[in-house]
Amino acid sequence: MTAIVGHRGGRNLWPENSIEGFREALALDVAAIEFDVHLTQAGELVVIHDATLDRTTEGSGAVAALSPTERASIRLKGSSEAISTLDEVLSLFASARPVELHVELKANAEGVPYAGLEALAADALDRHGLASRSLLTSFNPDVLEQCRRIAPHIDRLISINDKSAEKLGGLAAALDRADDLVRIIAIHKDLLAASWTEVTARIAPSLLCAWTINERAEIETWLARGVGFVTSDDPVLALEVAGERVNG
Repeated sequence: MTAIVGHRGGRNLWPENSIEGFREALALDVAAIEFDVHLTQAGELVVIHDATLDRTTEGSGAVAALSPTERASIRLKGSSEAISTLDEVLSLFASARPVELHVELKANAEGVPYAGLEALAADALDRHGLASRSLLTSFNPDVLEQCRRIAPHIDRLISINDKSAEKLGGLAAALDRADDLVRIIAIHKDLLAASWTEVTARIAPSLLCAWTINERAEIETWLARGVGFVTSDDPVLALEVAGERVNG
């Protein structure tokens, strides 16, 4: 059965990567929740998608440059919340019903991976007792290779879209890099639709994640294809469609 993943908690419904969004997603029957992690120069692990503050917060500038005081004072757009630390988010998940966590390790504003982020994120998952139900995720296979080296006990997921596949020499080359490196391969819906025959000749649909699936018709399509995961910005709709399918 296809698992529904709340993308950044459920960013079409609540402020993305917010404690509010994570609490609301936990109240649903989602199987997994996805969120993003950056590393600041002050050494804080912070939960935010972009490498800059401008799109999702009332602040501006690079996330990496935030001091702890600045982070705590900047509000998410549409929310009274500040940007959360990874420890704050993991504390919530550790005390809630068990869901799988897809923890994406981001890069800085220049697209360069943060040195040491893999080990710091893995240590945080271990400290909160969440390693066994988490996946460390990235578009960058070198980052995932480092995750495997320093935390082989934590599962991994690679994300692939047109841009990341091109950097690796094409989709076939990207799948080659993913082979034996990850448990789940998450492919952007457009690329996966265009290459479905090629991909499923190599990988069982149950090991694939389609993202980001937000409209009723496309949710129905991907559920019918039997992918293992559907990642959605609207987990309420995705769960509704999944329930209709099960109940006939």
